Amino acid sequence: MILVNTDFITGKELTTIQIVKGSTIQSKNLGKDIMSGLKTIVGGELTAYSEMINEARAIATKRMVEEAESLGADGVINIRYASSSVMQGAAEVLVYGTAVKFK
Repeated sequence: MILVNTDFITGKELTTIQIVKGSTIQSKNLGKDIMSGLKTIVGGELTAYSEMINEARAIATKRMVEEAESLGADGVINIRYASSSVMQGAAEVLVYGTAVKFK
């Protein structure tokens, strides 16, 4: 499965299938939430949240790829990511793109 954020794949002629997406909502446990809260006092990277968002992106991407595969796609073009805060300490990550088949 080829994944790109462009509207083409070099050297490939494409047939559009449809938009595909994947999403997840992730949170950290209370202990990590408290430690991250304390970290905001002194500043610096909140590594627990960086890890959470990276994990959420991977899960969302996997779900998008699974949807594309179920449609018989060879790739996904125009991939975009979006994230939003759902509540304190929890975030949604959404990824979407256009599933394509090679001619």
